[in-house]
Amino acid sequence: MSKTKVKICGIRRLEDSAILNETLPDFAGFVFAKSPRRITFQEAEILRRHLDRRIQTVGVFVNEPVESILQLVNEQVIDLIQLHGDEDDQYLKELAQQTDAKIIKAVRVSSESNLNRSYAADYLLYDAYHGNKMGGTGKTFNWEMLRDKKEDYFLAGGLNPQNIKQAIQQLHPYAVDISSGVETDGYKDRNKIIQLLSNIQEVTA
Repeated sequence: MSKTKVKICGIRRLEDSAILNETLPDFAGFVFAKSPRRITFQEAEILRRHLDRRIQTVGVFVNEPVESILQLVNEQVIDLIQLHGDEDDQYLKELAQQTDAKIIKAVRVSSESNLNRSYAADYLLYDAYHGNKMGGTGKTFNWEMLRDKKEDYFLAGGLNPQNIKQAIQQLHPYAVDISSGVETDGYKDRNKIIQLLSNIQEVTA
């Protein structure tokens, strides 16, 4: 089985950068949307400077002006773009025409979700639907809904060290996206991240 990539989302402190430099996940997520983990563009620039260059950074946005996203890409603060709002295909195409950065479009999954809809994005990220919250809720969804998905995608929604093995063995996603599942009292927990990566290694080595 090919190794599932790992994204740790909601990096906001220099201590978080240090933990990631030690553990080396594939992606680090900077949240620029309304969230307890929200950071400013300036804070992201500082965190990027302190992150190992082997870790790709992902900017997480909700209905952000295209120009603001392009600024962060052009200044090499973020490597990938993750969209968690109501961005339509016109928005996605406009963005893609102006950057080579890969675009991830989040799809919030509920029991009534149409998972066959296509988007003008490089990857889809499947997250749990929870009211008007745009991720980071700690809630899972019915993974069986993704069983027939053949394309590469990111799996999010309530993942943690305890359920990560089952998620990967059941779905074999391209990448997993974890935020609150590796936190204690709202902050990234080094031991939980180490345990998560160890558990992933056990099922993808």
